[in-house]
Amino acid sequence: MTPPRGAYLHVPFCTHRCGYCNFTLVAGRGDLVPAYLEALELELSRLDGPCEVDTLFIGGGTPTFLDATQLAQLLKLATDQFPLAAGHEFSVEANPADITAEKVAVLADHGVNRVSLGVQSFRAEKLKILERDHRREEVQQAIEQVVRRIDNLSLDLIFATPGETLDQWQADLDEALKAPIRHLSTYGLTYEQGTAFWSRLRRAELSEADEELQRAMYLTAIDTITAAGHRQYEISNFAQPGYACRHNERYWLGESFHAAGPGAARFLEGVRETNHRSTTTYIKKVLAGESPIAERDALTPEQRARERLVFGLRRVEGIDIERFAAEVGFSVENLAAKEIENFVTWGLIEREGNQLRLTREGLLLSDSVAVALL
Repeated sequence: MTPPRGAYLHVPFCTHRCGYCNFTLVAGRGDLVPAYLEALELELSRLDGPCEVDTLFIGGGTPTFLDATQLAQLLKLATDQFPLAAGHEFSVEANPADITAEKVAVLADHGVNRVSLGVQSFRAEKLKILERDHRREEVQQAIEQVVRRIDNLSLDLIFATPGETLDQWQADLDEALKAPIRHLSTYGLTYEQGTAFWSRLRRAELSEADEELQRAMYLTAIDTITAAGHRQYEISNFAQPGYACRHNERYWLGESFHAAGPGAARFLEGVRETNHRSTTTYIKKVLAGESPIAERDALTPEQRARERLVFGLRRVEGIDIERFAAEVGFSVENLAAKEIENFVTWGLIEREGNQLRLTREGLLLSDSVAVALL
């Protein structure tokens, strides 16, 4: 088995939890950072290593919630366990309100060469609705500070927020594309059970954008971003040539990867393990010498093949049918001949030569396609 060439570390801290967020995090608990770093160091020390990687991704939560000294400690832990290969991609997620010249210097000095900035919008009213803690001015300042040291900047935007119009979404896209970015991710607002937004939606305090508007916003994003020279390479992701997120491509291609931290999920030799989502539980277990793993799922060869099919179809180029069969041991026809035939008939999937991919209409209904194929 080829050793994994990618790793993910989860940082569970944020200043506060936004109403739509369902990620593993604790809000306003900076007091836990030292214990978290101690636990993370201990978890990493139990792994075989050091393990050289081509891609390293630190997400959250908000990694840049940590102060400059703590951030330097985190990055050293990461690169000591996962030394960076030549030509590496080292990504860190960041919040505009946290960015300072000092923190950017720490990132760059530790080999970080890609920053994903959680902008979500440039419009004050929309930022307020999303309960973000930054302002438009801070976004501009953060962008300027990052690109002085780190060339590969990605922005995240959210669309279909309550009351948002298509023109307002277009303005957000236009503003993002004026920035010196290499990558742009766009996500429709979702109301996930357990979030504050879910509860507010059920109480009719928030209204969900209608399906036709959501559809128009997604298609507008595709047309606007690609017209600006970015290639859509995945359902929600666009990049200038050569700047697709190589780490996320690992997930979609079904490759193995290491992971550590609260709620982190690793995939090694067909086994998916997920750490405890509770930050305090994670810390207590690791510091007590216990395993932080809460769930373990050994996938059958067919389950791995079906996941590979679904994730592969998330990529705009789709899957190479012959290569897929050679790598997973199942042909596409073995797994889902009837379902794919139906999707082709309905215009959601197309086959061109040896490539199988979602159509433009299929991109809009990708979740339904995924459920049918799993």
